[in-house]
Amino acid sequence: MTSGIRRGRAGWLGALAVGVAVVMAAPNTAVAADNLPPLQPVAADLETGPKACAAGEDRPYLATSPQVRAVLRDPVEDDRPSEGDFVTGEFEAWWTDGDGAEQRRTYSTPGFLPSGSTMSWRLPSDLPAWTVISWRVRANDGQDVSAWSAVDADGAGCEFVIDDANPEKPTVTSAEYPEDVFWSGGVGEYGTFRFSSPSDDVVDYTYSFLGGQRGTVKPDGPDGAAEIRFMPTSRAPVTLDVYANDRSGRRSSSTLYHFYVAAGRTPVAQWALSDAAGSKSAAATAGPVAHAGVGVSFGGPGPSGTPLTSTATLDGTGHGFLTPAAQVVETGKTFAVGGWVRPAALSHDMTVVSQDAGTAPGFTLGARTGGAEPVWSFGIGGVRVSGGRPEAGEWAYALGLYDAETGLARLYVNGVEVGTATEAAASTVAGDFQIGRARGKAGYRDRWQGEIGDVRAYDRVVVPDEAAELAHRTPQARGRWSLEAEADGLSPEANGGEPLRLAAGASIYHLPADACDPAADPDCAPASDPLVGAGHLALDGAGGHAVTDSPVVDTGDSFTLGAVVHLADREPTRPMTVLSQGGEHGDAFKVRYVPEKLRFELVMGHADAQGADETVVAVQALPDGGSGRGYRIAVVHDAAHDRITLYVDGQASDAAFRAGWTSTGGLQVGRGRTADGWGEYLHGSVDEIQAFSGALSETAVAQLGFGGDPCLDC
Repeated sequence: MTSGIRRGRAGWLGALAVGVAVVMAAPNTAVAADNLPPLQPVAADLETGPKACAAGEDRPYLATSPQVRAVLRDPVEDDRPSEGDFVTGEFEAWWTDGDGAEQRRTYSTPGFLPSGSTMSWRLPSDLPAWTVISWRVRANDGQDVSAWSAVDADGAGCEFVIDDANPEKPTVTSAEYPEDVFWSGGVGEYGTFRFSSPSDDVVDYTYSFLGGQRGTVKPDGPDGAAEIRFMPTSRAPVTLDVYANDRSGRRSSSTLYHFYVAAGRTPVAQWALSDAAGSKSAAATAGPVAHAGVGVSFGGPGPSGTPLTSTATLDGTGHGFLTPAAQVVETGKTFAVGGWVRPAALSHDMTVVSQDAGTAPGFTLGARTGGAEPVWSFGIGGVRVSGGRPEAGEWAYALGLYDAETGLARLYVNGVEVGTATEAAASTVAGDFQIGRARGKAGYRDRWQGEIGDVRAYDRVVVPDEAAELAHRTPQARGRWSLEAEADGLSPEANGGEPLRLAAGASIYHLPADACDPAADPDCAPASDPLVGAGHLALDGAGGHAVTDSPVVDTGDSFTLGAVVHLADREPTRPMTVLSQGGEHGDAFKVRYVPEKLRFELVMGHADAQGADETVVAVQALPDGGSGRGYRIAVVHDAAHDRITLYVDGQASDAAFRAGWTSTGGLQVGRGRTADGWGEYLHGSVDEIQAFSGALSETAVAQLGFGGDPCLDC
């Protein structure tokens, strides 16, 4: 007779240690009086492949025979609450074949696992496709078995269908961007692309514009088709890649849809405001003529480096405005407005452009002065996007954009997005377009004081590259000194401009005519080649320098300077200035080498005064001792974006800088201002000095110092 005592955890673990075969041969052959049968598996603990257990209309469709899984449980007896129980799983699957006969497969998991374990069965690979297949499972604890799992009260098992066919490839259509048409739509213009497939089980479409991220869209109607909206950002051929996905996870072959994006639509209205002095109205490149108040005078200066030759000056009074007396943009739809502006003062809020909407403006673009410091601002639909810092007397390009597709308002200043894109509900009230003022309840207000030019209005999105192009100012060459010749103490500027005046201790070095060749004569003492070209400026470090009589660059605006320099000493003992330009008491900028810190520094003075605050950026460099090809150094002051950058042999260091001022002194080569007057004389060589108004790009900076002209539009 058996004992009737049920085996606990230690007994089962012992049996498992002896071998699974022992457990399987006689798992708890003794029947315990207190044994409880395993729990019936519940649908929430069952999975058909990667999908949940379901039946009927909710049954999953799968691409292949799945692995089914179940969590099986055995209750803990009251007299053994701390012990676990072990179970095995018994699976079965069934279906009706094409002849109406039931087919059934069964499987038992090997061994016993603790209660709560997941057990699985990889179903046979030869299961029929397009047939409803059911499966169920029960738990066996060696003495009792649970009830079979069920999805519902009727006892239905989990069901699935194997789908062995990929969906048909989709078709793609677009009214705005038809396939293989030269050229259609346009930059900044949204288009609808419609995807459809003949297959009736498509659940979504995956798409990508080649080179971009993939997206997924679900059908939005009973025909199984789906639509997306897309806005191109460049004039170019575009390929759209689309495939359909069905409910089983299968996907179709790819459809490649080729279309060709045209340039964006030109402005719906544009006024250069470069009309002749004395004009009473502004001619329009597009849209209606804008009538000018008597506070508007034409013939003002334009921003350098742009096609804009002149602008309109508004006096800030009630008569300083222009208007076409007509609506220009539909504020409830996508639009963008912008123009070149130079505020004469920033004592009050000022409007560049706006459009009436009853007794209020539908939008405003301009400068706001109510905060800690002035900011550019675009207001629409009760919200404002603000950023960037207007400065009196400084040109800027401001552009406001409302994208009705996204509902977002954006602001660009000098080609860069500033502030945070903000959701807005635009007014649909129509009114007259205004330049230089905004509508208020008591009449017009926030009048502009200063210059405005090239005002444009678009009925589409102006994309970031276009915003940057509108704000682009091509740098202008202001001087190039190759330092290969000298006559009467002057080294000429390459284009006949102001020469460099050489002081005592400064001379033009050339390779001696009797220089020997060390390769041919072992006893030869070799002479150094000039840094660039046939000569360079040699400085003795004891007072030698070169200078122009007047400023080379406007240090209060954007500028770039480049040069090649050698340090004569392997271990210099004091700071030495390479280039500087300043006023009566201090330097607006200087580039110097500081041996104590083993670095070149760009020092920007905040005022023409001794002891004025300074902003310093630095690049590490070991002294070259007069050997090698020299350091290629460049200084870039980007006033439009309030940054300074120092480049040394391609290494860059930059910082924010807003305190630029216009220096009155000439360009200094080899010396700078100190507390005791002129000093920090350079012991070394300088060559190929180039100066530009405007901030050169990193690409153009890399071209400096090699004897040629850089690409100013790169």
